[in-house]
Amino acid sequence: MITRSAKSLQTNNINIYQKPVQSWQEVLSQSVTSPQELLEILDLDPALLPGAIAGSQSFQIRVPRTFIARMERGNPNDPLLRQVLPIQAELDEMPGFTLDPLGEQPKNSHRGIIHKYHGRLLLMPGQLCAVNCRFCFRRHFPYEDNTLNKEEWQSALEYIRQDTSLKEIILSGGDPLAQNDQRLAWIIEQLAKIPHLQRLRIHTRLPIMIPQRVTDTLLKWLTGTRLQPIVVLHSNHPHEIDDHVTDVTKRLHQHGVQLLNQSTLLRGINDNADALIELSEKLFSSHVMPYYLHLFDKVQGAAHFDVDEDHARAIMGEMARRSSGYLVPKLAREMAGMPCKITVPPIIPDAPACSG
Repeated sequence: MITRSAKSLQTNNINIYQKPVQSWQEVLSQSVTSPQELLEILDLDPALLPGAIAGSQSFQIRVPRTFIARMERGNPNDPLLRQVLPIQAELDEMPGFTLDPLGEQPKNSHRGIIHKYHGRLLLMPGQLCAVNCRFCFRRHFPYEDNTLNKEEWQSALEYIRQDTSLKEIILSGGDPLAQNDQRLAWIIEQLAKIPHLQRLRIHTRLPIMIPQRVTDTLLKWLTGTRLQPIVVLHSNHPHEIDDHVTDVTKRLHQHGVQLLNQSTLLRGINDNADALIELSEKLFSSHVMPYYLHLFDKVQGAAHFDVDEDHARAIMGEMARRSSGYLVPKLAREMAGMPCKITVPPIIPDAPACSG
């Protein structure tokens, strides 16, 4: 049952880092896109396969081997595996769960741009991600309608030039760092020519999924203009932060990049204070500030990840009791049509408001 990929397995985990160093493009191109292969690599029960195949029909599985290397062999409840393994429940249509839970499509009136909030907008360099997270709120987003040709890029840049209220551009989408450096360098150079822009923010999982992505070339274009660079990582569980991830976050920090992290609260993965406290501690040791903990966006196909809001608030109360204030991310919910994210207060029984 186990294929040759299992030869690199250690006692509990896979160690792909013993192999010759690969470029990030090679690692990305060799991502696992077959449920069967993922189960075989991790020596998991073949009974999981029918549900995984069914769940992947509408949203393909994609997982870099560098991320699989941090999963525990033989454990179907591994918190990293559960983020990426499709299951039968993804086919269930649940009341209140929609294709566009954040109401982004009405704000996508210009190709390649989502403009929801004052002073900033989201620009999409491409549709590819390094990993297809099963809880992704954009799993149904029409990326094919937002892939820009050269003329459309000029139109998007003109839209940004005309709106002088904009101070910050967010590259997201698809993961922007899945694009090549030449394309990204050109985009940043064009944005830096727009006088009213001050900051460049990149939302990405690539440094978590494929640490090799942080190269000298990336650092050059990211820090080579007058725009202040901010990188918002997305890590949900402390097992995602290994020495290789810490090495590249420290490198980004040394080059003056502001590093933040946003997580999504996910049932059965990180819906407890112990996991979130350990994550915050690991992030801070890696020069990454905990930023947001998002309540789950109710996207169709991922209802099994949803966490009750009162339970979430109680978890945050426990975090507040046990952690320094700067290690406690803001619990937030994003709602369609609202002018900003909504901060949700923690529940701290029998105690006044705490800080510090």
